[in-house]
Amino acid sequence: MSTLIYYVEDDQNIRELACYALEQAGFEVRGFPNAEGFVAACERKSPKLILLDIMLPGTDGLALLRQLRLHTLTRNLPIMMITAKGTELDVVSGLEAGADDYLIKPFGMMELISRVNALLRMAARGAAGKSDEEALPALVYGALSLEPGRHRVRVDEREVELTAKEFSLLHMLMRQPERVFTRGQLLEQVWGYEYGEGTRTVDVHIQTLRQKLGAAGAQIGTVRGVGYRLKAHE
Repeated sequence: MSTLIYYVEDDQNIRELACYALEQAGFEVRGFPNAEGFVAACERKSPKLILLDIMLPGTDGLALLRQLRLHTLTRNLPIMMITAKGTELDVVSGLEAGADDYLIKPFGMMELISRVNALLRMAARGAAGKSDEEALPALVYGALSLEPGRHRVRVDEREVELTAKEFSLLHMLMRQPERVFTRGQLLEQVWGYEYGEGTRTVDVHIQTLRQKLGAAGAQIGTVRGVGYRLKAHE
């Protein structure tokens, strides 16, 4: 049985081209020009992955994304934003609203298919690893504590709410504190695809992660020209 993907995009040409490319790659795809038809379809049958434009008629993509993250059936589905809004603020807004990835127009069909495959692999890996995570011990380093089984992060006694990708990034850094991870290593392990020239996904997620951690965000150090590491609290 093929994997079902929903794509919400008001530009018919882009929608049809992307749907065709994904179908040729073996996916079952349904396209929607607005949120209304998409929401009705989700109520009938939930997809395995959602592609979502931001600038939509009626309910915009960010508002729709927030609704999806609040609904039980779609809360944990992989969601990729596909949009022409490509400033750093736009990307941060999408990620903070709960997007797992962010693809900026114009984009190549091969890149789209690669990212879709990566998100599906990560979703499958996450589902398979949930029982294993419950047995993993809590990690503590400086002011930070992380409980894999409960998906809980605290700064001192304050609980911090993170997206799935932010949690995975912090978990990876905390498993091996003081080790320097390249952007490529982080991207491959957390997102499941190789680092490409101009890809700022890791940098933007690190930025939002630091902001949410407050003063403890300073423990995530930048190694210029290389990547990031978790360092002792200064």
